[in-house]
Amino acid sequence: MDFELTDDQERIRRVAREFADAELGNAIAPYDERHEFPHSVVRKLGPLGFLGALVPEEYGGAGLDYVGYALSVEELSRGDASVGITMWAHNSLCTNHIAGFGSEAQKRTYLPRLASGEVLGAWGLTEPGAGSDAAALQTRAELRGGEWILNGSKAFITNASVGGIAVVIARTDPGKGSRGISAFVLEKGLPGFSAGKPYRKLGLHASDTAELIFEDARVPAANLLGERGMGFVHAMQVLEGGRIAMAAMAVGIAQAAIDHSVTYMKQRTAFGQTLAEFNGLQGMIADLATEVEVARLLTLRAAYLKDQGRPAMHAAAMAKLFASETAMKAATKAVQIHGGAGYITEFPVERIFRDAKLTEIGEGTSEIQRLVIARTILQLV
Repeated sequence: MDFELTDDQERIRRVAREFADAELGNAIAPYDERHEFPHSVVRKLGPLGFLGALVPEEYGGAGLDYVGYALSVEELSRGDASVGITMWAHNSLCTNHIAGFGSEAQKRTYLPRLASGEVLGAWGLTEPGAGSDAAALQTRAELRGGEWILNGSKAFITNASVGGIAVVIARTDPGKGSRGISAFVLEKGLPGFSAGKPYRKLGLHASDTAELIFEDARVPAANLLGERGMGFVHAMQVLEGGRIAMAAMAVGIAQAAIDHSVTYMKQRTAFGQTLAEFNGLQGMIADLATEVEVARLLTLRAAYLKDQGRPAMHAAAMAKLFASETAMKAATKAVQIHGGAGYITEFPVERIFRDAKLTEIGEGTSEIQRLVIARTILQLV
């Protein structure tokens, strides 16, 4: 087993870390306070290749492997999770769905624009009444006169109001269950297609999350993405990569919590010594660092399996479950280490604490991940 990164993977991680150090961190705090999407910052990700991370080079992308991709998501999320989730939702969900299952014409039409950052991508699966039970979605698509007419809505969609292209999952054959669900590509400006007002969220204030709304949205027949009836099957495959990215985001958040705690412990004094000299806090940091390293290795293992074309759903669920709960634990302990300072917005661990919670919810809750893992172990799938 080789734990060494390739030169390309090391380079990708270094570029992402340098960008995070220069552009994110405290520089994002004002956007977070204003609940404002950092357009100028996100635009800089395109020329660096991060918005086409998983897009093959022939379509203008960087063509990264999943290990390199996971490392870049981790580093960007260490700098700021709002930018991290903006980048990976664009890549893992919208862009990757088109790259994986689109026709050649669709790839040529949409991938270069997404990879360059000309437009951001959104991905619509979750609905107000269909979250963990995604197959219960109610958005309908009916074929009429050579067009698909979509009606319904999607909830909690990252990049919904700032995105220019969205992949949307809708029911095309109501009597066929999960085999009656298809995927479509929609562009902003399509009649009947709109985004709702961005949500006011607990965390990730600088990311965009809103509804996607379809009111007799008229979609050209050519915008069917993949085969009719295969939308749900393909969506589950897309989620496999999405969970790896969410795990990487959680690792980045957890690492940021440790980094800020270490800095604070070395500076803050109490009872005549720095906090770093207290044995109890040393043990806390040691435990957290160990768990973060485990989460990182689980994530990179899932990414490696994905790169090898081997089944990765089980490994991705394990990585996402452990990494997300580690992020929440690390963020909670970081606030505790900072004491009163950790409860005010002047210190970044307050933002990190709020951002961490989403990792236990998005891309399948921790409960769903445990279900996926258990069903695999018990051979119930």
